[in-house]
Amino acid sequence: MTTDGYVGLWVTADGHVRQRLLPDGRYDEARGERESAYTGRYWIEGDHIRYKDDTGFSADGDFRDGVLYHGGMVMYRRD
Repeated sequence: MTTDGYVGLWVTADGHVRQRLLPDGRYDEARGERESAYTGRYWIEGDHIRYKDDTGFSADGDFRDGVLYHGGMVMYRRD
């Protein structure tokens, strides 16, 4: 798994969803006022990302042109 260029904070345009991809292969996602609404592991294969949260739910997404498309959301990298 290569996370180069993907580790960091990704947010929706309205800032409601904030997902932090951590260098150890874990993520922490906030929704609105709820911090750590979802946490779990992620795997990156090429430009595809797979998630499995700590409750067992799984999801996926794709990075295209510096944008993350995940679960019907469009997320942008923030430093």
